[in-house]
Amino acid sequence: MEPATSRAPRSRFVVWLHGLGDTGRANEFLADSFPTTAAFADARWAFPTAPTAPVTCNRGMLMPSWFDIHDAPITSVSVRDEEDVLRAVQSVHAMIDREIAAGTNPQDVFVFGLSQGGALGIASVLLHPKTLGGCAVFSGFLPFNSSFAVRVTAQAKKTPVLWIHGQADSLIPIKEGRDGIKFLRGLGMSCEFKRWVEKILHRSGREGLIRRVSRNIFLCSNLFNSS
Repeated sequence: MEPATSRAPRSRFVVWLHGLGDTGRANEFLADSFPTTAAFADARWAFPTAPTAPVTCNRGMLMPSWFDIHDAPITSVSVRDEEDVLRAVQSVHAMIDREIAAGTNPQDVFVFGLSQGGALGIASVLLHPKTLGGCAVFSGFLPFNSSFAVRVTAQAKKTPVLWIHGQADSLIPIKEGRDGIKFLRGLGMSCEFKRWVEKILHRSGREGLIRRVSRNIFLCSNLFNSS
């Protein structure tokens, strides 16, 4: 009988979902910007780019977009294109599931996102059949109505969520962040809401700000720091 062999555990895996009109490649600097805590020191990062599609709130202009957005700024009465969101969720799930199939523990998989990417990130985590390591939402919003709660899986409710929102955000007002956290807490989820005094820029010029946000706030959260 040959001696049993054990496969070395894979490091943590982080999916970063960019905002509307951006690209994954333009966000790759983030892999070196997040705190190098023991928990994330050897993390592997993926930066997918959304497909190019017409965006209603931008008069049908073609741009990288995870799903259609009908109104800007985003408010509680904005139209939510849930079918489009679900299609995008499937693509994120496919990426997560490939990683898990390759040997990564589901609880070592993290989904982080900014703006529209944050909205897709929280939707992807809530609809995944497994408990993941965590979700970080930077000035995002819930891309579905409250009736969506019945679709959230029992395992997904165990995934911790860190929600960071800019106090002065005009594109996605901070009320959307507070409403999102209220929804998550209503599901019994473990979550933290952290307010950033500046607005979090949703596209160009945001590199320095996100570096400061990640280093000053991410380290304050105990949600993701267990090894």
